[in-house]
Amino acid sequence: MKRAKYLTVLFAGTLVYVVMSLCFGQNSLKCYSQMEEQKRIVSKQKAEIQNINTELTLELNALKNDKAVIAAYARKMDYVTDDEKLVKITGLKPYQNTLYDTGTVIRHVEPEYVSEKLCKLCGIVAALAVLLILLITDIKKGEIVLSKNKRVPVTGIPVYNIPLN
Repeated sequence: MKRAKYLTVLFAGTLVYVVMSLCFGQNSLKCYSQMEEQKRIVSKQKAEIQNINTELTLELNALKNDKAVIAAYARKMDYVTDDEKLVKITGLKPYQNTLYDTGTVIRHVEPEYVSEKLCKLCGIVAALAVLLILLITDIKKGEIVLSKNKRVPVTGIPVYNIPLN
């Protein structure tokens, strides 16, 4: 086999390894797109939580400083001022605390990928397959002879061993 055939074998194995790593490996395009999707979801959740935080900060400042807001919350909790009269009505629901939406929990999801060992193994298997194919074609062409009995053409006078009896 010529050197070019050996280089072809190395090239085929390396090509398969690189393509597998690029498409399905740990740092592949597939993993990149999965991580981008997670980043988009986390950014959206972060924006929602920041909006909630802003609303709660405004509400806290109003409760600390605005007397009308303080009075409204006090009425919600059944407090009255001195000049108000109370009328007791039965059958109404009691005061319930307002629950604030604090967002949903987002868990980190590991991206799915093919291990580096498997990518290397596929490259080696591809190189061996190409080597086998090239060896078979060389054997069929007659460039490589596998038989041990090589027939050498006889030139000159043939000599026979004939037993004398």
